[in-house]
Amino acid sequence: MTKNISQLSPAAELLRDLIRCPSVTPHEGGALDVLQTRLETLGFVVKRKIFSAPNTPDVENLYARLGNQKPNLCFAGHTDVVPVGDENDWTSQPFDGAVVDGFMVGRGAVDMKGGIACFLAAVEQLIEQNETIPGSISFLITGDEEGPAVNGTKAILEWLIEQGEEIDACIVGEPTNPNAIGDAIKIGRRGSISGTVHVAGIQGHAAYPHLADNPSRGIIALTQALMAEPYDDGTDDFQPTNLEVTSIDIGNPAFNVIPNKASARFNIRFNDTWTADSIKQEMERRLDRASNDSTLRGDVGDTPRPPVDYSVTYTERPSHVFLTSDDRLIEALSFAVSEVVGTSPELSTGGGTSDARFIKDVCPVVEFGLVGQTMHQIDERAALKDLDTLTDIYAQFIQRFFKRETV
Repeated sequence: MTKNISQLSPAAELLRDLIRCPSVTPHEGGALDVLQTRLETLGFVVKRKIFSAPNTPDVENLYARLGNQKPNLCFAGHTDVVPVGDENDWTSQPFDGAVVDGFMVGRGAVDMKGGIACFLAAVEQLIEQNETIPGSISFLITGDEEGPAVNGTKAILEWLIEQGEEIDACIVGEPTNPNAIGDAIKIGRRGSISGTVHVAGIQGHAAYPHLADNPSRGIIALTQALMAEPYDDGTDDFQPTNLEVTSIDIGNPAFNVIPNKASARFNIRFNDTWTADSIKQEMERRLDRASNDSTLRGDVGDTPRPPVDYSVTYTERPSHVFLTSDDRLIEALSFAVSEVVGTSPELSTGGGTSDARFIKDVCPVVEFGLVGQTMHQIDERAALKDLDTLTDIYAQFIQRFFKRETV
């Protein structure tokens, strides 16, 4: 690989500065300092807030606003990044922001410091061109998106409501494009629930199974029931609901001992056929039915096995399914993509969750950012040309959004 020492665009320079801040969740790492300096130079009023909650790390967040009129168009994102893994596996240091073969390489380049850098560069460009903005532009930047997501976007939104601050529309700069800039705009997300199925058995000698009850048989039956049948066929806006068992744990080091417990972790991504409550009811219906199936477990002599002794625990906060139908926001972004790259983006609801799941309770929200092929990977990288393209799209989007307010 060869280094590229050509002149960097404003977005690329800012991205390099942000990558050089080692802001691994939950540490701020200096990234918010970099943004605050740039934003205040442009006239933004910047506020920094640290939020705390039991059993979670303190997190520092930033909210900045330019203007005091409605509508308030907000850009939301996160400067926290996932750990780099073994630094020796990287072709350049993960927090150097090296430019190699036309790419900016570094942790967070795609997810999602690149999106932040491009939106800020777009705002700088419009201000330099003396563009009139009949409203306000704001930035909501958290350091808790890759972490527990307790003291970040959710907390700062609650604080903004307490302050009487209103956001009218929001774009989240997550890497939404699968292959090329302009492929897809996220207009919604499936819901997500994670949980653990626990099965209690009776420990015993492997040679005397009639004196024990092997929980591995029960956990196999229950996980099979959770995954076997389709939950639905999908809807007009969402792909089919999908459940994956992500871990089965027994924790038994002995070969000749039947264990006394087993557990399985799962995650389900559900569409708008379901609510969080109704999908839980469906999963528990399947588990109840499977717990009474003795096919795998057999009887003890003439005595039928009792039902599988199981319980389910869920993570505290499910992510609810949502779909944005705000024509103004979607049309403005679709128009900007078409103007810059000449193609019409797909309106997508695929993929995982993001902080948009919190923002949708406050205002209409869409997501659009860089190509996401290298997020969380070794040698995470963003093409320099993509940074410039995304900056141009964001600039067109801002102009189009506010132009619609004046017609």
